[in-house]
Amino acid sequence: MRRKSNEKTTSKVLLILLSLLCAVLILFSLLGDSVTGPVRRVTGSLIAPVQKGINSVGSWLSGLTSNFSDASALREENEALQERVDQLTAENSQLVLDQEELDRLRELFDLSGQYSDYEQIGARVIAKDSGNWYDSFTIDKGSEDGIQVDCNVISGGGLVGIVTEVGPGWSTVRSIIDDNSNVSAMVSTTADTCIIAGNLQLIDQGTLSLVKLTDKGNRVHVGDKVVTSNISEKYLPGILIGYISELNNDANNLTKSGQITPVVDFEHLQEVLVILERKEYVASPEDSLEEEDNQVINDIDQTEEAEEETEEVQTETSAPQQP
Repeated sequence: MRRKSNEKTTSKVLLILLSLLCAVLILFSLLGDSVTGPVRRVTGSLIAPVQKGINSVGSWLSGLTSNFSDASALREENEALQERVDQLTAENSQLVLDQEELDRLRELFDLSGQYSDYEQIGARVIAKDSGNWYDSFTIDKGSEDGIQVDCNVISGGGLVGIVTEVGPGWSTVRSIIDDNSNVSAMVSTTADTCIIAGNLQLIDQGTLSLVKLTDKGNRVHVGDKVVTSNISEKYLPGILIGYISELNNDANNLTKSGQITPVVDFEHLQEVLVILERKEYVASPEDSLEEEDNQVINDIDQTEEAEEETEEVQTETSAPQQP
């Protein structure tokens, strides 16, 4: 009951105060400027600093909100620009790769024209041995594409190596830099023969070993071109290998040795050409005579064996039978 009484008393007091305030305001509005002017000036003097402070705070808050909005917009714009930069960078990288591939394919096309007398097929390198050099690698073409063991492989302007193993859709290539590789070669200007021997230690210096060069007239010089010779058993003649970079006389003073710089980049092989036509090795007269001698010996052996069998049969036939 007391609580309700207090609430009623408070409401009455508030109503009275509001009524008095309204009456005062009405009174001031009815009075002239002579009475209300000083009051307005005093009130304005008191209220103006407060309003100024409120306006300053409002302006600061408005600026802060605007700056926040601008920063957010700039962040979104920066993210969009960064995405565009990444996209353009990726596109540029792809264009560079496409241009490099186009250059390699154009080089292969030009190389194919140099050996247009032979049927060829292009292939991509899909695997290689460990290490930096392509001394042995696998390509994505095989017997289904007409490739056989001993097919010559070219790229980068010259000889890469030879096919050593073939599957239906793949082939293994041993390059001329492999330690087990020996290529019968000759100097193109003089036709003097030599051997190009694979050497993985020398290839680190960018060269291959040249041995057993027959240069009796001292006509061979550094810078001369070295190609596959026509007496090679497996390599087609005239395929460029490289250029002589070093030449020295051997101890026997009959032959020379040195180094050549290959024209093929054996560190970055990606595409190659496989020549489908293989070298047809023609036996020398000595080989033919040796085969004939072996055939005669085999014929004599077979004749002697036949005569021995005939004598044994005759002996058994003429022997007296037991009663």
